[in-house]
Amino acid sequence: MNNKFIGAHVSVSGGVQNGPLNAMAIGAKAFALFTKNQKRWEAKPFDTKTLDAWFKNLSDSGILPKHILPHDSYLINLGHHEEEKLIKSRNAFIDELERCDILGLDRLNFHPGSHLQKFSKRAEDYDDLIYGAELECLDVIAESINIALDKTKNVKAVIENTAGQGTNLGYKFEHLAHIIEKVEDKSRIGVCIDTCHMFTAGYDIRTREAYDKTWGDFDKIVGREFLMGMHINDSKPPLGSRVDRHHSLGEGEIGWDAFSYMMNDDRMDDIPMVLETIDDTIWDQEIKNLYSLIK
Repeated sequence: MNNKFIGAHVSVSGGVQNGPLNAMAIGAKAFALFTKNQKRWEAKPFDTKTLDAWFKNLSDSGILPKHILPHDSYLINLGHHEEEKLIKSRNAFIDELERCDILGLDRLNFHPGSHLQKFSKRAEDYDDLIYGAELECLDVIAESINIALDKTKNVKAVIENTAGQGTNLGYKFEHLAHIIEKVEDKSRIGVCIDTCHMFTAGYDIRTREAYDKTWGDFDKIVGREFLMGMHINDSKPPLGSRVDRHHSLGEGEIGWDAFSYMMNDDRMDDIPMVLETIDDTIWDQEIKNLYSLIK
């Protein structure tokens, strides 16, 4: 039996309680959402009316909490080199984890962070400068996660791989593995793989051979036991471009074969598989198309 749970990153305009309703409207068995405005630092606490409606709508949807993948604010940078901004990011991340716990959710998806080209003073040339900045930033990110997990409970921190645009880290499997290795509580750390980010970071998944190699490398470097979510997106930019621009399924550079492989890959069983493609008016059809690929 194929055990796939597909949905999309749905709107919560009007309140988080609308997330399950919007998921139901597109035939989703999973979904992602922001638990607050992703472009603001602060958010009001949930009121009783909102929480009651959230739990009722979630129950009516039949979607399990483990198949929901909330995403944190885009403002947070857990690897920031400036202490004041780092503390602000850490506090915001802790608040995001607490909001997920209040909603009964068990995981929070986040972008690891950016080094902002603040280079290591120990480096001797440009390549060493980049490597040093990345390594130091990855260590700060891991420290941020440890601090946040120590001050919260229940919710897993799920690192999203990135395309590597700008100075964003997490575009290499080795980055993800480094962070995980430094996190003290391995039971509360995981990874979400975005297919567009994976592809534009240089990991090919378009052919059977390429797909097997890429995911074999993931298993060896990161470990499949840490895979706790997927973002299912095609890509406008080509392989290895390090540019983050999503496309509708089958209309980009990745193509349908890769998504067929995923729908029949037991690595992706029983985790949220979430569309972030560019046309929300066809999400219901994209969900149907993905299910139709199951053999």
